[in-house]
Amino acid sequence: MSRVALVTGAASGIGAAVSTELADRGWAVGGLDLRPAPHLAASVAVDVSDSDQVHDAVRAIRGRLGPIHAVVTAAGHYEMTPVSQISASAWRTMLRVHLGGLRNVVHAVLPEMLERGSGSIVAISSELAIGGGDGDAHYAAAKGAVVGFVRSLAAEVAAQGVRVNAVAPGPTDTPLLAADSPWRDPSYLATLPAGRLCTPEEIAYAVHFLLDGPGYCTGEVLSPNSGAVI
Repeated sequence: MSRVALVTGAASGIGAAVSTELADRGWAVGGLDLRPAPHLAASVAVDVSDSDQVHDAVRAIRGRLGPIHAVVTAAGHYEMTPVSQISASAWRTMLRVHLGGLRNVVHAVLPEMLERGSGSIVAISSELAIGGGDGDAHYAAAKGAVVGFVRSLAAEVAAQGVRVNAVAPGPTDTPLLAADSPWRDPSYLATLPAGRLCTPEEIAYAVHFLLDGPGYCTGEVLSPNSGAVI
């Protein structure tokens, strides 16, 4: 029987790459996203910032695929806005989706992992949580909070067999980055030691390593970022 992985943001970008990578490696993958993810074994349209919706969706995935062994939280959005122009609504939305979405999914799946004595959770953060960025304050703050949550939860549940880690990608070649994004500008790419954006598939490899790799990895933050932060 296949192990079951739950991936949020599974319909596109990094979430889609992660779900495809895991499915190719034999996992049964359930996806949560605002849009359907028909390429997966199960998919539920859900707003991850709504705790009740997430709990209902997790129950539906569990009912179709079985007990959940792993979780990847990749749902999110990105925008560049100077601090002076960040509205209260935009600030709340950024935190509600990234940090709140992580909390909601963990709240829905952690009890069964603790009862079983095993499980693996990987949250997608960002290189901006580590290095910051001009015009990225609310996004970097939300992603930095994700790292704090991951490290704290890892310490809390390690003795009960549950591992919690994060992947903090650099700018990645997904639809999240508009065609005119400064992260795609050749002058920026020239500053990267690798000289290019990460691909979603490369991020998916890092996620798979943390999910399925050495059991001693918990509370870690891997940052595949083309050398943007060394």
